[in-house]
Amino acid sequence: MKSPFLESNLSPDRFEIVLKSISDGVFSVDDHWNLTCFNDAAVSIMGIPRDQALGRKCYEILRTNICKQACALRYTVETGKPVINLVVNTVNAQNKTIPISISTALLKDKNGKIIGGVETFRDLSLVEHLRKEITKQYSFADIVSKSPLMEQIFSVLPTIAFSDSTVLIYGESGTGKELLARAIHNLSNRQKFPFVIVNCGTLPDTLLESELFGYKAGAFTGAVRDKPGKFTIAEKGTIFLDEISEIPLALQVKLLRVIQEKTYEPLGDVKTKKADVRFIVATNRRLLEQVKKDLFREDLYYRLNIIRLELPPLRKRSEDIPLLIEHFISKFSALMGKDINSLSSDVIGILLNYDYPGNIRELQNIIEHAFVLCPSGVILKEHIPFAFQEIESGPAADLGSRVAHFETQVIREILKKHNWNRLQAAKELGIHKTTLFKKIHKHGIALPNIDGRTSSPQKK
Repeated sequence: MKSPFLESNLSPDRFEIVLKSISDGVFSVDDHWNLTCFNDAAVSIMGIPRDQALGRKCYEILRTNICKQACALRYTVETGKPVINLVVNTVNAQNKTIPISISTALLKDKNGKIIGGVETFRDLSLVEHLRKEITKQYSFADIVSKSPLMEQIFSVLPTIAFSDSTVLIYGESGTGKELLARAIHNLSNRQKFPFVIVNCGTLPDTLLESELFGYKAGAFTGAVRDKPGKFTIAEKGTIFLDEISEIPLALQVKLLRVIQEKTYEPLGDVKTKKADVRFIVATNRRLLEQVKKDLFREDLYYRLNIIRLELPPLRKRSEDIPLLIEHFISKFSALMGKDINSLSSDVIGILLNYDYPGNIRELQNIIEHAFVLCPSGVILKEHIPFAFQEIESGPAADLGSRVAHFETQVIREILKKHNWNRLQAAKELGIHKTTLFKKIHKHGIALPNIDGRTSSPQKK
């Protein structure tokens, strides 16, 4: 079958040489979506011999997750617009799912008439492996970050968790204070016991006191039976008091006693109960300023301010935005059962250049909104909240530069892990040592003055 490519000035022999030299998969289709070209790289990636692919429908061979609902090549043929570096999944002949990056273009004859389309695709399996390695490195106890500010917190978190001291967490709304508190609990010796959350800003004063301390039957009108308080429920575990600044002054006195003496009395009870709980508290207000305004007790402040952690707002850790986007895409894909795996370049540009006054929670809400409206494949501008559609898109990171960054970070870390032994590092990465050596030079990774072929550093 004659390929539409042969309308060019290349001879058939030279054309075949060009195709074989391309490391990306290449195929072309006629105006009936039948394959008219399928190069060696395409054969290798898909595991399908050329003679079995040619003449068949492209969607029967490539089998990507967007073929039926949002075919990229059909989009290019119908609109005349190319698709560049769209990340999708395909299934090869061995039924193995492979991440690929696809680009499309039109095929025209000498008179400019459209006679089909061409698509190139790149195997991103190694990139996906590297991405997973990076995600593993940049996650700690369910918290995703590669920010130096967060790394400082990560470095002390196990030590803090091991102690029983009270922890005070500062952070704007939506920065993940509850997630950090839960991480401390899960890393502690109390992890097998309850983690109890109390939002002090959502309950009226009288109800908050009964929620914390519990009450005996007959303590007040309507108290027909005993009710255990949060201190009882959290016994031997951790109690997390969110928005601690909202506790009224009268209740602050009672809370101070519980923290200091580890004892309390339920409302209407004359018996003192032990409180074997660890306290973690959080606020988005500066408590010392509240103390100066006589809105918060000074003695309670100093009792709480033993270990203080401050979560930076998302605008100060913008390097985390791509990681968080991928995290939320994975999360909502599982929750909603949708095959959505990427964002269009203009959406990425918007999300990377927004200040997020609502912090991580706001970014999560944007992705969740998009998942509701997006049927599958790629999240487009019309899928995100309308207010963000009006924002001018800033520059989005190029796929190639992001991949290069990922490779550099992971290769450097794995080399360090194996004391710069290139053979061991290559084995863990699943690539040949020569390929690793080329990548080290490509990315300009500085190697220490040691023999990288050995299992441990050599002295000069």
